Amino acid sequence: MMDIVYEMSVDMLEGFRLRLTEEEKSRNTVERYLRDVRAFYLFLSAGGKAVVSKLRVMEFKEKQQETDAPVTVNAKLTAVNSFLKFMGWQECRVKMLKIQRRIFRDESKELTKAEYVRLVNAAKRKGNGRLALLLETICSTGIRVSELRYITVEAAQIRKAEINCKGKRRVIFLPAALCQSLLRYARERQIASDYIFRTRSGKPLDRSNIHHDMKKMCEMAGVEQSKVFPHNLRHLFAFTFYAVERNLVHLADILGHSSVNTTRIYTISSGEEHAKEVERLGLIV
Repeated sequence: MMDIVYEMSVDMLEGFRLRLTEEEKSRNTVERYLRDVRAFYLFLSAGGKAVVSKLRVMEFKEKQQETDAPVTVNAKLTAVNSFLKFMGWQECRVKMLKIQRRIFRDESKELTKAEYVRLVNAAKRKGNGRLALLLETICSTGIRVSELRYITVEAAQIRKAEINCKGKRRVIFLPAALCQSLLRYARERQIASDYIFRTRSGKPLDRSNIHHDMKKMCEMAGVEQSKVFPHNLRHLFAFTFYAVERNLVHLADILGHSSVNTTRIYTISSGEEHAKEVERLGLIV
């Protein structure tokens, strides 16, 4: 059977962006999809026209496997397949890579509670009270960095925040000590209402601002840079919560996950912890 071919142009990405927006994808998701589809276009157009066919998409898939981890390859394929569906080119879509479920978490990439405490203390010593409070806010609530705009003066006053993300609404409760710190911080900076974490110009902090500030604390805190990024704080919250509560469904609700299978990834123990648990079983006679 002859391979059906189409021709792709960069102008098609604007229509794809509008479709993603209409589907109420988050801003970060839209940006990621567009970035990956642009990479797909550049791959296709390297030799001239950007010709799309099942064979070319398979070649793109193979090319990504040379440099990227399987989970990253699948993220790119998800974006490309979504674009192909939008264009009506379903016959060009490809299958995801099969990934064996992780049994243990990689301790070299996971932020520990002790390392988190060192980061917070380093930020305080450096005089960056905003960063210290931001770290505590994400880690004590489990919110996404993109959800920081829902941490407002009004939310701190009633000790709970209503979050609207990815078409889902949820309410998270804020620890009393955190609320006291948030309100004190707001008073000191004369923030009377709305979001607390903002730039000097009054705009909400974005991911790049936060990521940059966190990386600057690594050396002083004695923490590997590979462990220091906002989402690892969310992982630490989830792992700590599950260790105490052992309620996966409740944790999924708190994190805003549609499936507990997503939440389960956050609660995987390390190989060392599993070994200790096996030893405690006492099944050797």
